[in-house]
Amino acid sequence: MTHTTRIYVDADACPVKDEIYRVAERHGLPVSVVAGNFIRVPNHPLIERVAAGSGMDAADDWIAERAQKGDIVITSDIPLAARCVKAGADVIAPNGKPFSEESIGMTLAVRNLMTDLRSSGEITGGPRSFSPRDRSAFLSALDQTIRRIQRAQQK
Repeated sequence: MTHTTRIYVDADACPVKDEIYRVAERHGLPVSVVAGNFIRVPNHPLIERVAAGSGMDAADDWIAERAQKGDIVITSDIPLAARCVKAGADVIAPNGKPFSEESIGMTLAVRNLMTDLRSSGEITGGPRSFSPRDRSAFLSALDQTIRRIQRAQQK
């Protein structure tokens, strides 16, 4: 029996939830929208709302414990991305950037360096604002990832 691909959404501050719902519906894929507390989701049989609890990393832990090979995780949380990549899931940031085994180590190192710089008082600026180009890149990356997984499952 083949594993049904599930899309896990780290929902707190995810700017592409509506796009995820549309793509998932088109492909008939279930979606778990995970947040620390209540979050509004469309009333649709493929969309599951998960209130993981208010603990520090409750939503991240919930996703990381379930994501596996053949699943897709949408997050901009680099430590969560690293955990899910290690579990074999495909991980995509809301701007369309994929996290892979090849890139996650360097991404974590840069994140840790920036955290250290900020804590030492360096002004590093925040992330750039989310743009229509990011939304388009995300849609393309999600669609390509779903198709690649589906091809691999058909073999």
